[in-house]
Amino acid sequence: RRFLLRIFGTKIGAGSIVHASAQIWAPWNLEIGVRTCIGPNVTLYNPGKIVIGSKVTVSQKAHLCAASHDYMAISHKLICCPIKIGSRCWIATDAFVGMGVTIGEGAVVGARASVFKDVEPWTVVGGNPAKFIKKRVIKDA
Repeated sequence: RRFLLRIFGTKIGAGSIVHASAQIWAPWNLEIGVRTCIGPNVTLYNPGKIVIGSKVTVSQKAHLCAASHDYMAISHKLICCPIKIGSRCWIATDAFVGMGVTIGEGAVVGARASVFKDVEPWTVVGGNPAKFIKKRVIKDA
């Protein structure tokens, strides 16, 4: 899968995994860092660019949507805005990340959350719309 994505323009780092059932609308608008996993049935709708850092997990059925329509225009034209996901993030099961959103390094987006605004680094957010839950503190085992 990585080979095919690279042929169509994806920049993908060493050790990254993209599950076969993941749907990628525009591979040429996708950048993935090293040791990142794009899980089963993930949708990356990317007429606008999506940049995903290193050591990121995008869990099953998550949806990253880098485009929408201008509902204020009579033409209802397509508008695109990039999504940026920092390194060491986790986008949990069935989460939605909207266009123009930046997820800061180390942040966690909870299961089924809907993110429409930027997420600060090393925080946990959840809900619809996603709201701050707590700071993420890494403990040594």
